[in-house]
Amino acid sequence: MADSKRKEFFDKLRSKYKLAIFNEQTYEEVLVLRLSRLNVFTIVGVSAILLIVLVSLLIAFTGLREYIPGYPDSNQRLMIVRNAQRVDSLLIEIDRRNNFIDNMQNIIRGDVPEEPANDENETTVAVSSDSPDDMIDVEFRKSEEDSLFRALVEKEEKYNLGNRSEIRSGTLLENTFFFTPLKGMVVNKFGDPRGHFGVDIVAGPGARVSAVMDGVVVFSGWTVETGYVIQLQHANNLLSTYKHNERLLKSAGEHVKAGEAIANVGNSGELTTGPHLHFELWYNGVPLDPQEYISF
Repeated sequence: MADSKRKEFFDKLRSKYKLAIFNEQTYEEVLVLRLSRLNVFTIVGVSAILLIVLVSLLIAFTGLREYIPGYPDSNQRLMIVRNAQRVDSLLIEIDRRNNFIDNMQNIIRGDVPEEPANDENETTVAVSSDSPDDMIDVEFRKSEEDSLFRALVEKEEKYNLGNRSEIRSGTLLENTFFFTPLKGMVVNKFGDPRGHFGVDIVAGPGARVSAVMDGVVVFSGWTVETGYVIQLQHANNLLSTYKHNERLLKSAGEHVKAGEAIANVGNSGELTTGPHLHFELWYNGVPLDPQEYISF
């Protein structure tokens, strides 16, 4: 009985039906379709699957996906990326602060401070195994000859203005040679716009950025607003800063020579409009106009 019903069901599915369309005036057959129930179910199913696939592709690869509830728009995605960059910068600053605090505690306890780890060239600092108990206390005393020599030097140098510490910055900087950090066109000058403490030099992406003088790298890292930044401390309280770089070639603590490559021109950071170098020159904590001392 069940087999007969099943057979009857499949026979109904395969039964052919004729769909004819006639012209109302001439009764001429315009279109004739011969279909079965199985054909109708198959066509409807395939059409539904194709419709679902096309709608999914349309939503996935067009701007319509932003209208789906819960999907972030372009501004939200941009904020997510910027927040991730800020979090990375904060983590780096926290690690540096913790290292600074640990080194200060080691110094207070009389221990040797740890050297910061260098990602590119890690160096191992050899520390002497001698304990503080083995050290000999050395007491320095002023001898009579030393006091007489000091008095003689002070008397001879009393009226020597050339060796006094009150040297004006103008005289000092006029006798100082600065190497050009980057050959290019200056688009933003010192103080233009207001509060601009350096000059913006336009050059091709990846161009070489050189140190203006011999010095020591005091900062080499990433900031959200100015991207990859490197700062050099020079003699006579001179400080040079190089911002918006694409890549940094030196790490903090390294000694560099005048004209040595320290970075490559880039377009990093939020406060940038194209590949260029923002260069600053500071003397005793006061910003100077680099164009008065360097030819770009």
